[in-house]
Amino acid sequence: MSEPAEITRRAKSNLAFAFLCVPRERRADLNTFYAFCRVVDDIADDTTRPTEEKQAALEAWKKALERNDNPAGSLESKVVAMRERHSIDLELMQEIIRGCESDLTPQRFAAWDDLQNYSYRVASTVGLILLPLFGASEEARDYAISLGYCLQITNILRDIGEDLSNGVRIYLPLADLHRFQYTERDLVGRVHDGRFLALMNFEAERAERLFEETRNLLPPADRKALRPAEVMRKIYHALLKRMRDDQFRVFDRRYRISSFRKFSILLRQYIC
Repeated sequence: MSEPAEITRRAKSNLAFAFLCVPRERRADLNTFYAFCRVVDDIADDTTRPTEEKQAALEAWKKALERNDNPAGSLESKVVAMRERHSIDLELMQEIIRGCESDLTPQRFAAWDDLQNYSYRVASTVGLILLPLFGASEEARDYAISLGYCLQITNILRDIGEDLSNGVRIYLPLADLHRFQYTERDLVGRVHDGRFLALMNFEAERAERLFEETRNLLPPADRKALRPAEVMRKIYHALLKRMRDDQFRVFDRRYRISSFRKFSILLRQYIC
């Protein structure tokens, strides 16, 4: 398996980009944690492996997190060492794996509360684990949880088309579809009409409220330590705005923020 730094570099994700805000002495552990997240997520998303095999691989990771005798130099041993070094709650890391497990079979969320519980597992837990890795305090706990919600809902809106192609995953709350008389069949059929736009703008408004709430939850004392988290918040907020301005054409394109725009956000974070 590749080294954590190599896994992080290859991913070219927004989170990995945000690590540029972090002092070099902290990056090794951040790379290790990112590699863990990337590997377990890739297991769940691998369409070439049977579900039973993916479940077994995730179970193996659960057990590895509880052991101190993983093979020397393995990613498992590095993740455990990183967790112990920063006194990270084992349950938080197990929750990330459980979130990946829930993606092994097609699922539906009846209402926003159900989607929020899922988002806590796959996104807010990541933020909570990153607090000590960034050097932030426990005072930023509510900020980290809220940030996870707004990043996840933005991901869901962006990836609707991709998720339909990957096991017909539907993450939008069914109650919201019903509100706008837009059905699962419409979604699978990629119907882009007034109902769909009303639904997506409804979800975007929810995301906007979450972004604002998150901004207000940032503890002033943690502003410097949480620069990378703020870079993430601003990149994803820009992504949400871009989708909205383009009428949510998520069935036939994948929205991205340009490298120039991301570097502009990063530089402004140092100026502010």
